Amino acid sequence: MAKRKVLIMGAAGRDFHNFNTLYRDKKSYEVVAFTATQIPDIDGRKYPAKLAGKLYPRGIPIHSEDKLIDLIEQHQIDDVIFSYSDIPYSYVMDKAAWINAAGANFVLLGTDNTMLDSKVPVIAVTAVRTGSGKSQTTRRVAEILQELGKKVVVIRHPMPYGDLVKQTCQRFETLEDLAKHDCTIEEIEEYEPHINRGTIVYAGVDYEVILRQAEKEADIILWDGGNNDTSFYAPDLQITIVDPHRPGHELAYYPGQTNFVLADVIVINKIDTADPDDVEIVRENIAQFNPDAIVIDGASPVSVEDPSVIRDKRVLVIEDGPTLTHGEMQYGAGIVAARKFGAAELVDPRPYLVGSLGDTFEKYSGIGTLLPAMGYGGKQVKDLEKTINATDCDGVVIGTPIDLRRIVKIKHPTTRVTYDLQEIGWPTLVDVLTGFLKAMGKKKRK
Repeated sequence: MAKRKVLIMGAAGRDFHNFNTLYRDKKSYEVVAFTATQIPDIDGRKYPAKLAGKLYPRGIPIHSEDKLIDLIEQHQIDDVIFSYSDIPYSYVMDKAAWINAAGANFVLLGTDNTMLDSKVPVIAVTAVRTGSGKSQTTRRVAEILQELGKKVVVIRHPMPYGDLVKQTCQRFETLEDLAKHDCTIEEIEEYEPHINRGTIVYAGVDYEVILRQAEKEADIILWDGGNNDTSFYAPDLQITIVDPHRPGHELAYYPGQTNFVLADVIVINKIDTADPDDVEIVRENIAQFNPDAIVIDGASPVSVEDPSVIRDKRVLVIEDGPTLTHGEMQYGAGIVAARKFGAAELVDPRPYLVGSLGDTFEKYSGIGTLLPAMGYGGKQVKDLEKTINATDCDGVVIGTPIDLRRIVKIKHPTTRVTYDLQEIGWPTLVDVLTGFLKAMGKKKRK
């Protein structure tokens, strides 16, 4: 029987996982290529033979998504597998229409086919959109579990932007490990806060290999999701974060709605800064579409090192990159802090953009009056540094999850914004996790 020819649309993460999990060793399929978007400089490379398996001795090429229809026609593709996240439904179905018109099937893979089973309990932290608050929620969950005497290992959603073979299975225990693995700013932002709290982090490319290594040193595996993607592991407890600054998005973005309806626990974050009417919209959607979920109210209040850098000053605000690009937010913790502590003006960085930062603003024209901390490689980090230092401002507000000053040299006065999840009222995450551990204990005794 002829092999089905497959093309996987991705962004260097979920696409590789879907291939590894479902297609790598199946002789009835031929994965002809990957396409890439969202992340710069991924296309033009190969998924290496060492990871692709014995059926792909030459590896698998990665092309720009711009070539999608040409690839379908050139290779007579049967199935196109959509494998990236945080996408509005109108975009998803537009891609489906073009793919169907080119003659191929448009495929969305389900959780049964893509979630791996773990030998130890898994708690998954997911979201309905990028920038909802997964990172601070994951940190809070890890903190509680450690206080309850559990050894927690975090497995982070992939960000494999370097040498894929070297990144097959990465373990981070110290800050030195970040340099050892040549991490990008985006990776450091996700790993460093866990490391600073004494939590071991795994990440990489092959999440079966990663899982089996992490199981050896964990009482509980904590899945730290990326974007609004679904978990790579079948969770025993799923916590999903919703963002009342974007009410209704929990029902309008792929695959965030999947996380929304699968959630055992829903955290409504940012209640302290959201419009009460928008919070109510989210509550109504929870009541209608996932009424069995436990609902926790939360806030992520901001604080700054030195308010005098902001007060009555013209400030450049630097925010987390993905939240502002495909996350479509026009502000983050840095803007909230700038307004809270009395900035005289938010300085627009657009006149001062250097190199690849100009491409970022051109592609994501909805970015607000701020600078996304883009740093997918050494050149982009240098472009970021030059842009910051060229900007005419009195000070810089660093709203990224890490201290950006460790990565780039900033000539202006700076202050860093920090934020952590705080539960409001009852129930709390302590209540939920204590109950979860009791239930898991009973399950083991049986």
